[in-house]
Amino acid sequence: MKYLFILTIFLVFIGCSTKKVQTIEIEKFQEKNETIVKNIPIYDLENIPQNTEFYSKNINQATLYNIQNKYYKSYFTVWNLENVKASLNEIKWPFSKYNKTTSYGENLQPLENDFFNEMLIESNFKNYATINKNGITVKLSNIRSFPTIRPLLKDPSKAGEGFPFDYIQNSTIQANKPIFVSHYSLNKEWVYIFTSFTSGWIKTNNMVFLDKKYTKVIEESKQVKITKDNIPIYDENEKFLFNSKIGMNLALIEETQDNYIVLTISSYKNQEPLYNRSKISKNMSSLNTLIFNNNNLSNILDNISNTNYGWGGLYEQRDCSSTLRDFFAPFGIWLPRNSYQQSKIGKIVSLENLDSQTKVKLIKEKAIPFKTLLYKKGHILLYVGIYNDEIVVFHNTWGIKTYSKGIEGRKIIGKPIFSSLQLGKNQTNYDKESELLENLKSMNILIK
Repeated sequence: MKYLFILTIFLVFIGCSTKKVQTIEIEKFQEKNETIVKNIPIYDLENIPQNTEFYSKNINQATLYNIQNKYYKSYFTVWNLENVKASLNEIKWPFSKYNKTTSYGENLQPLENDFFNEMLIESNFKNYATINKNGITVKLSNIRSFPTIRPLLKDPSKAGEGFPFDYIQNSTIQANKPIFVSHYSLNKEWVYIFTSFTSGWIKTNNMVFLDKKYTKVIEESKQVKITKDNIPIYDENEKFLFNSKIGMNLALIEETQDNYIVLTISSYKNQEPLYNRSKISKNMSSLNTLIFNNNNLSNILDNISNTNYGWGGLYEQRDCSSTLRDFFAPFGIWLPRNSYQQSKIGKIVSLENLDSQTKVKLIKEKAIPFKTLLYKKGHILLYVGIYNDEIVVFHNTWGIKTYSKGIEGRKIIGKPIFSSLQLGKNQTNYDKESELLENLKSMNILIK
């Protein structure tokens, strides 16, 4: 009965089996302005088990570090701000990072100064931090570094650049996530927001403002944790609201035998918040933080693996860091958004300036399966164990760097995989200098 208290308050306030793995991948590189495409099998995908339970079957329940206790404090942190903390110079970083000499547009031609001048005008920085209100997203939204849907690419003739690497794509944010709003763009099509993990521009019609009396109730409610991706969520009238995403939390109203009734928020006329009752099956959610055991690990990781690589979350996919961030969320383990920040959580063991043999020895001695992250610049991996005396990691990767006749290339994978730290070593044009193992900088142990 106490769960009904949530809805009552709002009504008062508002007056109303191993999968077969595709192992033939694409190698692309430029030579004399011609694209050469070869079908080449990826050794690791054929010879390393691509089955979560193969690695997780011996996992025992884990004791968590105090990072678990900080999960909801971090999740709701932006609803407890009075003013934005970042300086204006800090949020203007895209204008110093990108310029016309290194940037290309959707037509694969260099961007001109007019583009950057337009973005500066539309960013409306003179009104920075003038709104300072709590809000919530009503749909999954792209967080952009500039207030535009147009892409900013680096030289598309180079391997690993061009599509899909849109550098304006900062991240995505799920529906019904807390935000703090700074100001509108000049045309009011966009708002600059702060989240618990990053900041940037989202479309104005993708959010609504919430009064603090509402955010307080949500924050103090029990939270239902979503454990399956892409299940449609409806309001009480069967109107579609948004799809579920692992890592999503929704405030509990009441519980039935098979379902949780949760609070969902959509947009009403004039972008007023509309508070709904939504039914969430217990088969796709949990009221309690998941126990870190074999069954839960397999269910969450297998579900997250049903995605492709998505730079910055583009096309509702995940990149390396968001894959691990969402994987750990149902277990109450908070991770920051990008790979570098994630490498600073838990007990950190430096791998800097060590040769490969020493790195392997140290990882085998200290790393704990499914509880240790391995970091190289720009990429984060989850250590899962040993197979045939080789270290095996889980990661969402775009591909393998190659080098042939002075030309850099890519063998595109574009999805989450289990691999060794020498992914691609059996390929003819393997680039040893770009090897995962060779470039590891640290490992960090999240869980005892």
